[in-house]
Amino acid sequence: QVQLVESGGGLVQPGGSLRLSCAASGDVFDYYAISWFRQAPGKEREGISCISSSDRSTYYADSVRGRFTISRDSAKNTVYLQMNNLKPEDTAVYYCAASSVRYYVCSPVGPVHTGAFGSWGQGTQVTVSS
Repeated sequence: QVQLVESGGGLVQPGGSLRLSCAASGDVFDYYAISWFRQAPGKEREGISCISSSDRSTYYADSVRGRFTISRDSAKNTVYLQMNNLKPEDTAVYYCAASSVRYYVCSPVGPVHTGAFGSWGQGTQVTVSS
């Protein structure tokens, strides 16, 4: 099972920015799609972004499109989620997850299927508050 570690969360004021990192040992991200999910208190887990390993396909949920950007640095074995213009409703625990099969392709129109991702990080808390 792929081992993933998220970092970069914290407390930020509305309108601020954070960059989350999802790191793995080895060249995992050359083979597996990576998605970012978030879960706010009392709400279901939401898939917000995805990036494929085998092509350049990406997906963004409507709630974050235009504000968040997913990217991959294969040399550093890290996937990033740049979050700009943060809003209070972005407050959640953010998780990265790797696909259960190699060369999974993210659909640009979504949705992100939770069941397609079998390896999860521990999560990092993002709190947007004044």
